[in-house]
Parts: sequence; C-alpha cells; structure tokens
Amino acid sequence: MNPLLQKLQPYPFERLRKLFEGVTPNPAHQPISLGIGEPKHPTPDFIKQTLAAALHDPASDFTAYPPTAGTPALRAAFTGWLQRRYGLTLDPSTQVLPVNGTREALFAFAQTVIDPTADAGRSPPGRPKASSALLEELGGSEPHAVGSVGAPYVVCPNPFYQIYEGAALLAGATPYYAPSDPKRNFAVDWDSVPDDVWQRTQLLYVCSPGNPTGAVMPLDEWRKLFALSDRYGFIIASDECYSEIYFRDEPPLGGLEAATRLGRSFERLVAFTSLSKRSNVPGLRSGFAMGDAALLKAFLLYRTYHGSAMAPPTQAASIAAWGDEAHVVANREQYRAKFARVTPILAEVLDVALPDAGFYLWAGVRRVCGGDDAAFARELLAQYNVTVLPGSYLAREANKLNPGQGRIRMALVAETAECEEAARRIVQFVQSHK
Repeated sequence: MNPLLQKLQPYPFERLRKLFEGVTPNPAHQPISLGIGEPKHPTPDFIKQTLAAALHDPASDFTAYPPTAGTPALRAAFTGWLQRRYGLTLDPSTQVLPVNGTREALFAFAQTVIDPTADAGRSPPGRPKASSALLEELGGSEPHAVGSVGAPYVVCPNPFYQIYEGAALLAGATPYYAPSDPKRNFAVDWDSVPDDVWQRTQLLYVCSPGNPTGAVMPLDEWRKLFALSDRYGFIIASDECYSEIYFRDEPPLGGLEAATRLGRSFERLVAFTSLSKRSNVPGLRSGFAMGDAALLKAFLLYRTYHGSAMAPPTQAASIAAWGDEAHVVANREQYRAKFARVTPILAEVLDVALPDAGFYLWAGVRRVCGGDDAAFARELLAQYNVTVLPGSYLAREANKLNPGQGRIRMALVAETAECEEAARRIVQFVQSHK
C-alpha cells in the first residue's frame, strides 16, 4: 500500500457527515443544503441533445479508443473560446489539452511536474529534476532561477480546494499554506511565504475566482507571482473553474490573459477550466488545460499512460457547450439575481458581502456560537434544517492560525426561492442566539 495515502486528510464532506452524526434536524422545516458546491441550475437542453445525438453518430463508435489529446475539432473549440473570452491566440495542437474535469487534472498535473527526489540534491536552475529531464527530452527550456537542496514544496492558498493538498502529498511534496487576508478582499498574503520555502517550491496552485472566498486576482498580484516564478523556477497551476460566474461588469482576469498583458510567454504557466459551473454539467466531467506547450506535452505523456481520454460523445457535447455563450449569460444572470436577493438578508446578521465571483458566500460567524463555525453548522442543521460548511474544514492551521475558523461557506446553487428561505432561517437562527 502506498504509505503516502496515510497523509491524506478526510475530505470536508466526510468531516461534515461526522459532525452531523446524532443530529436530528427539525422536522418542521424542509431540508435545504448550502453545503456542496454542485450546480443545480438545469443543464441546457442543446448540450444533452448533442450528447444523445453523438451516441448514434458513426464517428462516436465505442469500438475505438479515443485519443488522449482529443479531436482537432475539440481543441479548436477550446482555442476558439479562449479567443472570444480573453482575446488569446493559442495553438490548438500544442497549447490546449482536454481533461476530465478540473479536479482530476489539477491532481494529475502535480504528479507530472513534481520531483519527489529533490531532497537528494537539486542543482540550478531549480526546476524539478524529473520534469526538467522530461522537458529537455521534449524540447522545453529551463527557467533562470536559484536552485535549492531540500524537500519540495507545493504552495497553495489557505483556505483552499483540498485537491491541491492531496495532489502535493501523493506527489511526495509538502504543502505550504499561504493565508488569505479578509482586510484585503481575501487576497492571498504571498509575502508571508518565507524565502527558504520559495527556494524549494516546485509548484504553486492559485485559484481565481477563489474557492471559497470568491476573490479575483488582479494584474498586480499576477505580476508578483510571475516575478517569483522567474526567480525561483516554480510552475504555476491556475484553477479558473469559476471564471464565468461573476458580479462585476468586467469578467475575471485569467492567468494566460495576465501573462499576455504583461508581455510574457506562457512558460511555467498552465491554467485549468471546465464546463461544470459555466454550463451546469458537473456530471459531464469535461474541461481543458492551457498554457506552456512543453508542460502540456509532458502532461499529455502522463495522461496517455494514466488512461485519461475523453469519450467521443462527451467531446461532441463539449464542442457544442464551448461554442455557445447565450446559456452562459443566462446562467450568470440567474446567479446575479439570486445573490442580489440573498446577500442583503444575510448581511443583517453575518459578516458577509457580495464576492467578486463564484457561487459561494464566505461569511463570518464570530458573534454566534462563540465563533465556533462547526458548532454553528451543527446547531443550524438541528434547529432549522439548513446545511452549511464550516470554514475551518476548508483550511489548515498554519502559524497558529486557521484562516477559515469562525467562517462558513454557503453554496448558493439551489433555486432563488430555496436560497432565500435558507437565508431567512439563518437570520432567525442568529437572532435566537443573541
């Protein structure tokens, strides 16, 4: 048995189930869950119809193995969307790669680029040895950076999507958690990461719009991270799966877009996105990676061995989804209307405000239940049959601080009326605890 599996922590929803053991929700209220970030808006009919039609298309015959790199039409759909959304021109044959949702891709990417033998000695210029050798063989180039001897680090935000942590641990690296600052719109405090950690960092995970905070990284933050990557040679993996649900007039800045604005290439940068939130198809398991061609060539090699090809009907449905924006606009407007109604209700009793983007509210509960977010979630379920996720379950204690403590995450994925009803119950709950 792989001993690294023992390092994995229980997933937040496993902890939530354990927290709720022995709780009998108040039967006077119908259950409402704001706990899981799973889109509940209907999947557009044209996507389902395209998927069904592809099942009868001779080109989708299941007797053939689909290519891991996807069809030229699928890759062209990716680059066409990138051109329309960000004004970017990418090579569909080398700079994009289909993935089966961002979760599996973000995990697998770490297995591709991390060199777990770094503690045996690593020489400049600092890129992980395993990926350096592979990239050299594939025709990639090395960054100019300072090398370091020691166990490799993977740096990620705190709070964070737990896949980052698991990917780091199973790749043989050590996670390092950079806290978000609620006084700066939950921007990650990258300056708090010590120099000796950056020297041994091989991979940095960023998430913009952030989960759970909804914060969007501005251009200056990207400039800082690119400068750090240039200095230390680490790779940046940008999780952008919430990019199409936003509340400002201007859409969120993407990592590749930021690099282009700053006059950079995509070296040491790979971004990930999917259809799950954008098109309400989490069950389709469809997305793509984009960026550094050398890294994607290495990633394709890994994925070929791992068996990560996308089924032809899924490719057909994905092409249709990436090619249509009308359903995305309608979906976004539904979230905007919902957040506009729900956020003011909750703001009466909780420390919460409209986020930049995403479909979560990241609310402070320090004035209720003694600031114990787990106790808040447990008592809320018992008394009002509403499920929320304790913020401390989405973060780790680092430097004697868990930045999720005293907060809850609420996923406003259900219909507006149901979310409003949940908000009113939360208000009653908080007022009853004053």
